[in-house]
Amino acid sequence: MISDNIVIIAKKEIYAVKDINELNILKVKYLGKKGYITKQFLLIKTLKKEEKINKSIILNKQKKKIIKIIKKRQKEIEIEKNKKKLLNQKIDISLPGKYIKIGSEHPIKSTINKIEKFFMKVGFKIVIGQEIEDVYHNFDALNIPKYHPIRTEQDTFWLDKNTLLRTQTSNIQIRIMKKEKPPIRILTSGKVYRNDYDRNHTPMFHQIEGLFIDKKVTFTDLKSILVLFLNFFFGKKCKIRFRPSYFPFTEPSLEVDILNQKKQWIEVLGAGMVHPNVLKNVKINSSKYYGYAFGMGVERLAMLQYNIDDIRLFYENDIRFLKQFKFNNFI
Repeated sequence: MISDNIVIIAKKEIYAVKDINELNILKVKYLGKKGYITKQFLLIKTLKKEEKINKSIILNKQKKKIIKIIKKRQKEIEIEKNKKKLLNQKIDISLPGKYIKIGSEHPIKSTINKIEKFFMKVGFKIVIGQEIEDVYHNFDALNIPKYHPIRTEQDTFWLDKNTLLRTQTSNIQIRIMKKEKPPIRILTSGKVYRNDYDRNHTPMFHQIEGLFIDKKVTFTDLKSILVLFLNFFFGKKCKIRFRPSYFPFTEPSLEVDILNQKKQWIEVLGAGMVHPNVLKNVKINSSKYYGYAFGMGVERLAMLQYNIDDIRLFYENDIRFLKQFKFNNFI
């Protein structure tokens, strides 16, 4: 026989319990496979159809009420439990706070900042650009012929026949010269990609390039700015050597070496006067305007400055290596 008072009885029992385990036991008692409600459903099978329907309606209502009471009590128990937990977590404000070590700039980032600081002081504007580039801006506009070995898959990461990961930051120089009129004095830095990997090369590394275009720009201006920069970066006692070289995008071209601690000449950057063909490609009158460009590998300069013999150390994320560098700390 179905009791009309079962909901009241169940409610009293449910609110008498104080933890989830006891509540689950009552849940099984009333709603489980062998619980009160299930047994009542089995008993009404023998009743007539009309009476069976009426009793089923009553049982379903009782079941819904009991479920609602259980859920409400479960929330209340959880809230009470959390309150007790919070009360037990008292903070002793007399204890000293935890010391958090302040990080520092990565040596590559610090080197870039140092170089940019110098060139900004002498009037260069910092610009940035895209790392995924097309053939025209990365090769063609820079007077790099189609048969040049750097265009092969052995040296360049190609995404498709016309798209690649840039091999130098010179692509930004082309885009700026197309967009702006002389005088132009810019410095750009960023990641470049070449298919090479050993103690002196990585597939991804950083370059910084400078460009100056104006009416009266000479080779002497180029040499002067490079000497000033290297004296700033390595110190005034730094010994510098200029050598003639070849780059498709500059003519004449040169490479610059410094004398390291082992009394060896080490190449640090390449430079030259902007090739007339490059100016022609960006529609700048080469009989009226002249310019110089220079480029350097950031990792190479950092390795020389800090006497590091393997470029891969910069990217292994070894905290023992990185913690040696204490530059401008940041929070």
